[in-house]
Amino acid sequence: MDIEADGPIPGPYSMVSLGMTMAGRMRGRHFEAISPDTHTFYVELRPISDDFVPQSMAVCGLDRDLLVREGRDPGGAMAEAAAWIKRVCRNSTPVLAAYPLSFDWMWIYWYFMNFTGSSPFGHSRCIDIKTLYAAKAGVTIGWATKRQMPRHLAAQRPHTHNALDDAMEQAELLQNLMAWPGSATAAGHDQATAEVSEEGPRA
Repeated sequence: MDIEADGPIPGPYSMVSLGMTMAGRMRGRHFEAISPDTHTFYVELRPISDDFVPQSMAVCGLDRDLLVREGRDPGGAMAEAAAWIKRVCRNSTPVLAAYPLSFDWMWIYWYFMNFTGSSPFGHSRCIDIKTLYAAKAGVTIGWATKRQMPRHLAAQRPHTHNALDDAMEQAELLQNLMAWPGSATAAGHDQATAEVSEEGPRA
């Protein structure tokens, strides 16, 4: 899942777009990857306040005036998002994955609770892709950036700041991480660590 927003926090500011895809299913302890193109959801939302940060809107490239006029009603959009999650997950338990989780989770949870009264993910069914990499690689969170990951883990899809594009990119990264055995001695990681040691942490 990925969201774009017009400011730093929900409530005073607005979520302007939401993209979701299914990355895979857990079959016992086995992760079964699903092509990110198979199940997707995307919506652009009407802002809920007049306040916004111009730099935030510049990042996502959406026209805020157009969203005010034509964006989806947040209540209807979140209800539709919840229905989509229920439909694609069927009898399995949905878990939200994002990179980094903290920003997207803050918005998604607030919008679900505020506009539908409940979250399909409960209050904590989520996984941070950044933390997953740090744990598997044996590095600190500060060194768990995409640029510092071994090249074979990187998603082939571009990061465009379109919420659906970025959700699919993150799904691909999650799939690669789930298949990766991990550890700091895994192929390619020594080289990445050496580059970081020489240049320092990179954001």
